[in-house]
Amino acid sequence: VRAGQPCPPADRLISAIQNFSHPATVETPPVLPLPAKTEPAPPAADAGADMVKVSAELLDELVNLAGETSIFRGRIEQQVSDAQTALNEMETTIERMRDQLRRLDTETQGRILSRQQVDADHLGYEEFDPREMDRHSQLQQLSRALFESAPDLLDLKETLDRRNHDAENLLQQQGRINTELQEGLMRTRMVPFERMLPRLKRIVRQVAEELNKDVAFIIDNAEGEMDRNVLERMAAPLEHMLRNAVDHGLESAEVRLAAGKPAQGTISLDLSREGGDIVFDIRDDGAGVPLEAVRRKAIKRGLLAPDAEISDRDVLQFILQPGFSTAEKITQISGRGVGMDVVHEEVRQLGGIMSIDSVPGQGVHFRIRLPFTVSVNRALMVQCGEDQYAIPLNTIEGIVRVLPNDLEGHFRNDPPSYHYGGQRYELCYLGELLKTAPRPKLLGQSLPLPVLLVQCNDRHIAVQVDAMAGTREIVVKSLGPQFGAVQGVSGATILGDGRVVLILDLLAPIRAMQARVAQRPAHADIDSEPQKPLLVLVVDDSVTVRKVTSRLLERHGMNVLTAKDGVDAMLLLEEHMPDLMLLDIEMPRMDGFEVATQVRHDERLQHLPIIMITSRTGQKHRDRAMAIGVNDYLGKPYQESVLLESIAHWSKKHA
Repeated sequence: VRAGQPCPPADRLISAIQNFSHPATVETPPVLPLPAKTEPAPPAADAGADMVKVSAELLDELVNLAGETSIFRGRIEQQVSDAQTALNEMETTIERMRDQLRRLDTETQGRILSRQQVDADHLGYEEFDPREMDRHSQLQQLSRALFESAPDLLDLKETLDRRNHDAENLLQQQGRINTELQEGLMRTRMVPFERMLPRLKRIVRQVAEELNKDVAFIIDNAEGEMDRNVLERMAAPLEHMLRNAVDHGLESAEVRLAAGKPAQGTISLDLSREGGDIVFDIRDDGAGVPLEAVRRKAIKRGLLAPDAEISDRDVLQFILQPGFSTAEKITQISGRGVGMDVVHEEVRQLGGIMSIDSVPGQGVHFRIRLPFTVSVNRALMVQCGEDQYAIPLNTIEGIVRVLPNDLEGHFRNDPPSYHYGGQRYELCYLGELLKTAPRPKLLGQSLPLPVLLVQCNDRHIAVQVDAMAGTREIVVKSLGPQFGAVQGVSGATILGDGRVVLILDLLAPIRAMQARVAQRPAHADIDSEPQKPLLVLVVDDSVTVRKVTSRLLERHGMNVLTAKDGVDAMLLLEEHMPDLMLLDIEMPRMDGFEVATQVRHDERLQHLPIIMITSRTGQKHRDRAMAIGVNDYLGKPYQESVLLESIAHWSKKHA
């Protein structure tokens, strides 16, 4: 039945109810009876517009598929850019080949001319140039043919270049269409927040009646739209917070009047959009969170040292801990054994963040910030050691670049701190937060390193990372139940080259770090001077050997400096004093024997342990190395365990 056609009388009631529950819909024209066989038409949302009913599962599936196409497009873009790099290298190779062929051509011509001159003397052709007599040899013809093939290769390369460029343009267009498709699908999942209001108002009304409290519930900006998934998953947390506010937050009328407040308590829910986020502000004008009760409970559960001094704002964060409740008894009204940790966990799984602010006697303010859509998010890609991570942009306040020498100074502060824009930030390394690497690798670095500025409640944290790889739109994938309990990880995404990258929730490890600081007993500062990691200088002309050896040593907690030959090594030794040197023999500009000799004749360096690692395993080379004063001599390829044992042995002796 087309929209706008009359319906049977039995459906008048349905349409009336639907019009009543959706007051925004346009009134339908007067209805007349029709044959009973026809099906009822859905109420028209826009006059004359057809409505289609689609299952939510199908929409979710389509959004996921749009996300998958984004991922595959990203991977194709990566392939195209790799192809472009390869083509640029190919051009260099062709140039080199042309040069070599030109030289070959000249060489063969010269050789043939001189030989044919000798032949001509025998045969009496002195007055003719050999080329005039078509006496080209096979070799000369081949060299000329090769020389002419080089421009053909260059033409081929340029054709491939053009094809690659066309592919790039098509991918850009496809990217635009893909974004439009994704946004269109997102809009189909949007539902007005107003849909949830009757349910929330009813809960406040019921709980207030049960507890005999007078409560005004004020809602602002509820006309905004939200992703259906976000709305459904936020329903239970919002209900829990409103129950809590009426039960724990607001005092009884007598207590309120005694405290000079109006008898009627107020709870407000504010919705706003900030950039790509939705922000819920839930406030009540009740008694505030009982800080002393929270502190006592935290000490009782061993989360806080009894003599620890932490701010009220930090004490508040304990109510987000699993199973943390200050209620004396569990009631049906609020909590029902479920603490704020469940609300916080739900917010975290949606990729959001939550903060609490409480003023004793004046009320509590909860702020929940959620991404506008669950499936697509903008994130900053960062590098920490060998690993890459994505950090949602909504958690980052700003990014600054700091020189390694300055950073070293900031890390020496106790506790490490960084000042920016008149604000003091607690400084930490991302590897330290994630427990992957205790300290940053600042040695031998010359370029400024990125530092992310993050705010967690009223704490300002500066997190240093090793490198940044730009921002990108990421498709968020959930990690499944196995990783649900892992703190600090809110999902994963797939990069253009197929790698899976974890999406970090930076605020969770920051909060955990604060809890650890609060717990730390007073005598911990005896062990404040940590053992300094070994500094090893690797000298080898092979990039692969340098890379493999560096990774091995870094995995075992050492700092590594690398040099590509002897001259490079001597320059580094002027600035740095390593604990040990790994040295190759055969290198350009200055070989290993020369380096070892110079080191042994230098007063400052003469006791530096040297381990030679070389493919020259003959006795003659070994004897010469030992005569110079090398401490150990290993053949390539070395066994990792043997090398590590040797390093441990000689560094201990040196120390």
